[in-house]
Amino acid sequence: MLQKFALIAGVACAALALSACQDQASMGGGARDYISAVGSSTVYPFATAVGETFAEATGNKTPKIDSTGTGGGFERFCAGLGGDTPDIANASRRIKKSEFDRCAANGVTEIVEIQIGIDGIALGEAARGPGFKLTEEDVYKALAANPYGKPNTARTWKDVNPALPAVGISVFGPPSTSGTYDAFKELILARGCDANPDMKSLKDKDKEQHEAVCTNLRGAPYYVEQGENDNLIISKLDKNPESLGIFGFSYLDANKDKIKAVPVQGVAPTYATIADGSYPGSRPLFLYVKKAHVGVVPGLADYVREFVNGAGEGGYLAAKGLIVSPKSVAEAARAAAKDMTPLDGAGLK
Repeated sequence: MLQKFALIAGVACAALALSACQDQASMGGGARDYISAVGSSTVYPFATAVGETFAEATGNKTPKIDSTGTGGGFERFCAGLGGDTPDIANASRRIKKSEFDRCAANGVTEIVEIQIGIDGIALGEAARGPGFKLTEEDVYKALAANPYGKPNTARTWKDVNPALPAVGISVFGPPSTSGTYDAFKELILARGCDANPDMKSLKDKDKEQHEAVCTNLRGAPYYVEQGENDNLIISKLDKNPESLGIFGFSYLDANKDKIKAVPVQGVAPTYATIADGSYPGSRPLFLYVKKAHVGVVPGLADYVREFVNGAGEGGYLAAKGLIVSPKSVAEAARAAAKDMTPLDGAGLK
């Protein structure tokens, strides 16, 4: 099987630049007969479910999927081409221009972007928790390192908003390498900051200063990073019922017996509110595929198509908490999976 893999790799090199060909052809001990994916802990349970279905249906080996966080996944994905680099990056945010450029600098010049569905940044508490109801501004005032440019002195939620419980601010969340972390800052924290007209004005005057004031998080014991394991956050909440947790909606949905949702802006995260956009923490989820590895790594194209099918209307990933993309987005995903059209990078930030 490995000899066949090396032979296919040699043929595929005809279409690649010399440096990429050398990388593919010299896979040697790094040759693979299985798919390798890295990235988002939010996408991880969906990716593993698809991998098991794919392996059972095709007879291929089950893909190896590592939960590294979105940022960590792109770092490995963009390291180059060949058997010692991943085929797929799972992401809970869109690839950044800086990441796209780093990929290109390392020979990863054809990247296929596929939006697989929608998720929500959920805030949750233990089933026996106080029953928080928060606004984006409450969250910002509690967790920003320097809210509105001044050091954060809030110790309890009541310090933030007199209507909230007089319990200590304690939030377990993802690390800075996580796409959930990035999305939380963009979709919840920054919006809470911009509820203040002066901060919204600062965005136009000094974008870097605005980002620092609006999205820098304070550290422990107020915001405590828990690594790329959302299940660990669920466990922490069970043991710390006055604390809050931040994770993807699918983890909230899968643990309804242990935790409950915290409404934000008066809207609780549910399948319906995330799908229609009324919940403020809605976000897209993506796969990024190395086109140069398609036809080289056995079953890669089939795995991607299986993912799109499982994520579609009536697909089996809905039962695991993945929310179906709007029709036009789902159609674009099917076309991308079929044609493997590379992302041109226009519009990336």
